[in-house]
Amino acid sequence: MVSSILDYIVWSPNPAVFPGFERLRWYSLLFAIGFIIGQQIMIYIFKKENHNPELVDKLTIYMVVATIVGARLGHVLFYEPDKYFSNPLDILKVWEGGLASHGAAIAILLALWMYVRKTPGQSYLWVVDRIVIVVALVGCLIRFGNLMNSEIGGKATDSDSGFVFARDAEETLATLRIPVLEVNAYKPDNREDELTGNGIVPLNFDIEIAKGTYEEKDLKTALETDVKYVLTKFRSSQKYLAESADTPLNYTLQDRGDHYVATIHTFGIAKYPTQIYEAISYLLIFIGLYIGWVKYKNRIPEGLYLGIFLVAVFGMRFIWEFLKENQVEFEEGLTLNMGQVLSIPAVLGGFVLIILAMRKKQTEL
Repeated sequence: MVSSILDYIVWSPNPAVFPGFERLRWYSLLFAIGFIIGQQIMIYIFKKENHNPELVDKLTIYMVVATIVGARLGHVLFYEPDKYFSNPLDILKVWEGGLASHGAAIAILLALWMYVRKTPGQSYLWVVDRIVIVVALVGCLIRFGNLMNSEIGGKATDSDSGFVFARDAEETLATLRIPVLEVNAYKPDNREDELTGNGIVPLNFDIEIAKGTYEEKDLKTALETDVKYVLTKFRSSQKYLAESADTPLNYTLQDRGDHYVATIHTFGIAKYPTQIYEAISYLLIFIGLYIGWVKYKNRIPEGLYLGIFLVAVFGMRFIWEFLKENQVEFEEGLTLNMGQVLSIPAVLGGFVLIILAMRKKQTEL
């Protein structure tokens, strides 16, 4: 046995906070929590630096609108312009996914310029230098939201360590023509001998099926055709699962009295949990920026924090993109994906801001 069965995790959380109430999702909740916490931090910062804390409500409105609109338009323009320009109304369907952090960053910088124009007594760079502290925290929580949605994951690890994202397959199996009651994906504890060290790892699905009018023979026929199709032909299955299309479905069927339980013995692909890597990176950036502000406050040269933020956040984004799956098909032929291409000018701009801020600080001494 090359590896241990404990080295990988089957990841399939329900993206809804309360199962059965699909409107409240972890992504939305974490997004909102990020802004609520960020607002309280900004109120504290405003008070400590003798600015009117009541302005934070106004600032928050600018930030929320800019983040949502900018992230959406960023995805539309940078990743799928043809799709959305042919169906413009789909741009409004934010709930279907498709947000880009680079677009949000651009929109936030523009929105803060608009905010400062209508807010005497605050310079643009002073506001931006404080906002980036909480933006890093919001970015951390959004990435955990992506994790709960089982989206924006990593490439295959090619080892028996990583995350097997099984939620898409669970949801698809729940829509079979047979009367499915529940589907659960999990890591089996009796298939250690099937680990080979290449990242193709054992994965089981338990499908609970109501008896209804199905006889066991007919149910087996449906399982062997429909389940096999779901595990091999769907785009998400090909992305996350490693079921062979050339072999019969490996399963057992148990009669539990009032229902059946079909246990499907298949394989998943271990992936890098890049959502976690990014989230931790942004959390550390937030902690570093906040501690720096606590220590230096109004001694921070204007533009320095924005520069550090751009270098740190988009520098880490550039690095983690090497481990992330491409979001759209056109990226497959690129040396650098779109996320990396867009991160380069942000990092370079950050270095310029740091140099200018430090030079200005030296001339003032």
